[in-house]
Amino acid sequence: MFPPGPEGLDVQQLLQQAQRMQEQLMSAQQNLAETEITGTAGGGLVTATVTGAGELVSLDIAPSVVDPTDVETLCDLVVAAVRDAHAQAQRLAADQMGPLGQGLGGLLGAEPGAAEDQEGPPEPGSSPSLGRPPLPGA
Repeated sequence: MFPPGPEGLDVQQLLQQAQRMQEQLMSAQQNLAETEITGTAGGGLVTATVTGAGELVSLDIAPSVVDPTDVETLCDLVVAAVRDAHAQAQRLAADQMGPLGQGLGGLLGAEPGAAEDQEGPPEPGSSPSLGRPPLPGA
């Protein structure tokens, strides 16, 4: 359809490659949306499950951690579990989408590895300080 461009660039081939990458990207996004990831806090006393897209789908709290006189600790555990699940979902997305992003970067002229220089999400179980000492088992 299109004749080769300057320096032998085949625009039709480039468009076909972009179409394939778009289909792969859409498939990867669908897979992520259907994948559930669980994060924990307090040694498993609180678990949060999110989809690869980041939607919180369930939250489980062990009855032993429910103390009406210490709601603050329970809140901290819930926040930590949700953060852990989200961090794992972000890593999964980066792993699954990384190769597609690198391919797009090559098409768009981005420097290879440029995205790898960015700081990633926190490690599971590590959460920013909530202004309190760490919880046992968190």
